[in-house]
Parts: sequence; structure tokens; C-alpha cells
Amino acid sequence: MAQKHSQGFRFPLLLLVITFLLTGCLSRGPEVVNLRNLSPNYPGAAKQEVASQKDKVLRVAAAPVISPRENFQYYGDLLKYLAETTGYSVSLIQRPTYAEINNLMKAGEVDVAFVCTYSYIQGHDDFGMELLAAPEVGGAAEYRSYLIVPAQSQVRQLADLKGKSFAFTDILSTSGWLVPVFRLKEMGTTPEAFFRSTEFTYSHDNSIRAVAEGLVDGAMVDSIVFDTMVAQDPALGRKVKVVARSEAFASPPVVVNPLLAPELKGALKKYFLDLMDTERGRAILKRLEIDRFVPITDDKYNLVREMAKRVGER
Repeated sequence: MAQKHSQGFRFPLLLLVITFLLTGCLSRGPEVVNLRNLSPNYPGAAKQEVASQKDKVLRVAAAPVISPRENFQYYGDLLKYLAETTGYSVSLIQRPTYAEINNLMKAGEVDVAFVCTYSYIQGHDDFGMELLAAPEVGGAAEYRSYLIVPAQSQVRQLADLKGKSFAFTDILSTSGWLVPVFRLKEMGTTPEAFFRSTEFTYSHDNSIRAVAEGLVDGAMVDSIVFDTMVAQDPALGRKVKVVARSEAFASPPVVVNPLLAPELKGALKKYFLDLMDTERGRAILKRLEIDRFVPITDDKYNLVREMAKRVGER
């Protein structure tokens, strides 16, 4: 379910209904919790031994870059092969916001996670979230933020959306929140002052569909998600167009809880980096439309970190 970001942000009834359906009929709205405000008494904080090390269970979380139903289909084969390769049982944990995934890992309730670049930065800087690997697509471990509008729109740039409606993805999304807010700051304005109304959809596919159906006048979304969706559904591509592209950012990474045993971290990293070396791994990567997973270092995310500082989010 979507929520208002601040007073004056209204969520149209039709978009609320569609988002409810697309996100698998979530039974509750997301709760965005500031990581800096978490105390040692946060639920699960006492379980710092990380249960998977003794129970042979890996708790893998997927941030809602895409909505829950698509997430399950997207990661299913990858996680099944992970279980067979490591000898651990694997459970997939999903939550409606990026912050909830970070909070669960900080509390010791998640071992491995697929997160976005901005939520990684938050997790790394706040509690030591560690990098495992990053997906390489089209020969590069990077992606962009696309500004998209309905196909018949006269909008050619972000400035043309003044006084119009806009969809954000998540407040910890680089492409779906930080980039547009950063661009507006460069223009000397804010979302509240610039747009007539804004909504949070909590996944990039929801934002793309909202634009395609004319429910909002524009959105900024993850380029990899957009390109994949349009390739799989050409009819969708005829309803929406890209009018601007951001600079490249380091790919959303796979991360681990810093409390995991070093041996397990090593085994997990090896799994992702070695997927290209087996026939089954290559088949899984092909279905995911990923070339391979590659090593990545924290400094690759400094561009996003600097943007966050400039908009006052760090």
C-alpha cells in the first residue's frame, strides 16, 4: 500500500486500488523508520548471533524494486540454486519498503539482501552492511534513472512537469527518489513546491504502470527495470516514453549482514561470482537478464553518497 509522504500529498483513489492489487494485496501499509532513530531495543536487536549460523537457514530479503509477486518469480530459481549450492535452507523475506529491509538486517533478522544503491549506503554507514557482489547488465555494473512520461505527453524534461503529478518509488530509492529530489534542488525548488501532487508506489514496476495508464504525469525509475519490462511487454513500451536519463550509478548490490561468519560470507560471495561457470547458473542469469555478478567496492557508491549529502539526507 502506498502512503502520503507529507501533508498535502494526495493519493488518487484509482491509483490506490491499482497499487493495492499490484503489490499482492498487502495487509498493512509500510512503516518508514529512520535508521538513526533505532535503539538497541528495536524488535530482534537482541538476536545478534544471527540464527542462520546454527540453524542452517539463510534469510534472504528482496527490497521492493519490483512488486512482491514479481519479486518471488524473479528470485525463485536463483534462491533455489543458492540453497542447493550452500546446503542451507533459504527463506525469502519481503517487505513493502526499502527501510524495513535495512531495519531487519540491522536487527539481525536478515542475512542476505538485494537492495538499492541508496539503501545500501544507509545500511553501510549506519550499521556496517557489507557488499557481496553487484549485477552486471549490458557489460557494465551500473544503471541510470529514467524520467518517463505517457507516450502522448508533451513533456520533454523535468522542468516541464511543474504543476503536474509525479510518482516516487521509495524514500530510499536512488533512481525513484534521490535523483529527482536532487534535480529539483539544483533547480532551487522542492517536490512540495514544484509538483501539484506526488505519490509513492513502492516499486518501479508500479511507477511505470502508473505512468503508462496516465494515472500520473511522470516518474523517475530504475533503467534496468524499465528496459526489462518494455522488452518483455512491447505494448507497455508504446504507452510510455523516456525523455531524460541520469548519469550512471553503481548497480544495486547484493549485501550481507556484517555479523555473518566469515566462512559463510565467503561461500555466498563465491556462489554469486561463480554463477557464470555452470550451465544452470548461466540459465538462471539469462532468465534474470543479468550478464553476471561481479565484485564491487564501497567507493563505487560515492556519487550517490554525495548526492544524498547535497539534498540533506545524510
